[in-house]
Amino acid sequence: MEIGLYSFGERTVDPETGRLISPAERMRRLLEEIELADQVGLDVFGVGEHHRPDYIVSAPAVVLAAAAARTRRIRLTSAVNVLSSDDPIRVFQQFATLDLISDGRAEIMVGRGSFIESFPLFGYDLNDYDALFEEKLALLLRLRESEHVTWPGGRFTHPIPGLGVYPRPIQNPLPVWIAVGGTPASAVRAGRLGLPMALGIIGGLPERFVPLVELYRQTARQAGHTPRVSINSHGFLADTSQEARDTAFPAFKLQMDRIGRERGWPPMTREQFEASCTLRGANFVGSPQEVIEKILYQYELFGHDRFLLQLTVGTLPHRKVLHAIELLGTKVAPVVRREIARRRAAASSEVSSSP
Repeated sequence: MEIGLYSFGERTVDPETGRLISPAERMRRLLEEIELADQVGLDVFGVGEHHRPDYIVSAPAVVLAAAAARTRRIRLTSAVNVLSSDDPIRVFQQFATLDLISDGRAEIMVGRGSFIESFPLFGYDLNDYDALFEEKLALLLRLRESEHVTWPGGRFTHPIPGLGVYPRPIQNPLPVWIAVGGTPASAVRAGRLGLPMALGIIGGLPERFVPLVELYRQTARQAGHTPRVSINSHGFLADTSQEARDTAFPAFKLQMDRIGRERGWPPMTREQFEASCTLRGANFVGSPQEVIEKILYQYELFGHDRFLLQLTVGTLPHRKVLHAIELLGTKVAPVVRREIARRRAAASSEVSSSP
């Protein structure tokens, strides 16, 4: 299993200091987080696109290019690009350029977007929410197929009469993941297209999402594709469970309550937060051993190939974030990888020895 992190570059008031850090300071911290993730052996780091004051990443490829110059091994992905309100040609070119800078470590994760600010900002109608994504995704996939692109055009894209699109990436094809939030249609789309699916589970009981993953895998295999699944969740690590939860809760509550006011959710209580941190809850907040147990519990549910954790749901003390990254890379990831390798080897042995 690949294990990594993702961040939106949140910029909220630090509950410990009561201070709102500058965008430049938050960017410096974000690049330090990515650099450390590489150093401690994590596999992936993603940054997500937003266009609002509480997040600083509106141009994922630019941030990842800066990170590429400071890292050597870790894969660098968006998480996500809001493709519906972007130009697929420019997205492809930006990530092909990132692939060259990083020596073949770039990935694109696309989604329809759970925030809507980019649609009016770039002149798109929310009534076209689904149609925009469908058409632009089809064009993005066409762009990675060949150097010269022929495209008939559509409602939202112009015709391309066999023109070259440059630069070409090192990876062929450049990896494209689809991020989904729980709708069956999105899972079917990802499976039909043969694209890896990144499933965001940030609330409720994760076991409720098992049918969705099974639907994706069934659709992919019926279409002749090999399915790959990532589980993307919120969490935080510290040396003890109590420290992790005491550190994470104020920032989680501040940010989730802010979003909740926009979407009609009630304020988060400490009791709800604590429940979400238990084995069957959605959040990975706890000691390294608790996080290990929870990843392995969900592996039994989903059999997934990748796990990404968003540590900084809201602003947290930077030293504690760096320590959490170190714990994930040095205490959690090696144990999880060994145990999953052991389970897969045992399962393979059972299959080969059965009559």
